[in-house]
Amino acid sequence: MFKLIGRLGWFLVLSIIVSSCATKDDVVYFDNANSLEGKENLLDYEPRIERNDVLRINVSSSSVNEEIVAPFQMNQQGQQGSGGGGNQNLSLTGYLVSPQGTINFPVLGTVEVEGLSRTEIQQKLQEQIAEYVRNPVVDVRIVNFSVTILGEVGSPGRVQITDGRLTMPELIAMSGDITYNGRRKNIKIIREVDGVKTVGYIDMTESNLFDSPFFYLKQNDLVYVEPTYRAVKSAGFFTSYQGIISVGTTIISLYFLINSL
Repeated sequence: MFKLIGRLGWFLVLSIIVSSCATKDDVVYFDNANSLEGKENLLDYEPRIERNDVLRINVSSSSVNEEIVAPFQMNQQGQQGSGGGGNQNLSLTGYLVSPQGTINFPVLGTVEVEGLSRTEIQQKLQEQIAEYVRNPVVDVRIVNFSVTILGEVGSPGRVQITDGRLTMPELIAMSGDITYNGRRKNIKIIREVDGVKTVGYIDMTESNLFDSPFFYLKQNDLVYVEPTYRAVKSAGFFTSYQGIISVGTTIISLYFLINSL
């Protein structure tokens, strides 16, 4: 009987130790990364403008006096040179994309921008401004491009992006990496598409994440890194494997004590 109980005790300890170990596949990023050789350049991606986005648009020209392009600029108070539509929040000063997908641009009036990339808007505005100014140069930025990341990362919170393009690996790095209590295989992304919430998943341990439609993040995406099974169990009645071992040892000791009486 004593031998059986001893074997059961060792079996319990070994089971706990084995179950607490993580494999390489659970931790290492970009497994089989060699398969990425020869893939097309991913840097050509540009986000599409959506309703309620805020755009900062600067107009200049290398061939004329800056005063000539002044009517196409937004002034310091966040109001356009002619016409309204400025955003009063100074940190988000720019042209607010209306529910109709347009902005009210000085001199030009209503300009449709929804669904276009920054490059396409720049080209569109340059062509229209060229009717008034020779060789105009237009720069467009998405001011309100931000992504929220929650869960098992070093620094959860809202991440503000200045260049309008963000990948999942970049977001993870900016957030202090995924902790050992976070699931790398099942990262959840909640995204709004045409007014409808959609949910996608990314596996950071596989190289095929570069082919995922969620590899590039969109403005206002919500990213959630779920806790591992071990982390979930640690939040329960038994807060650690050491606690489970301690309870098991106590039960065995009590059994020996009772049977020795």
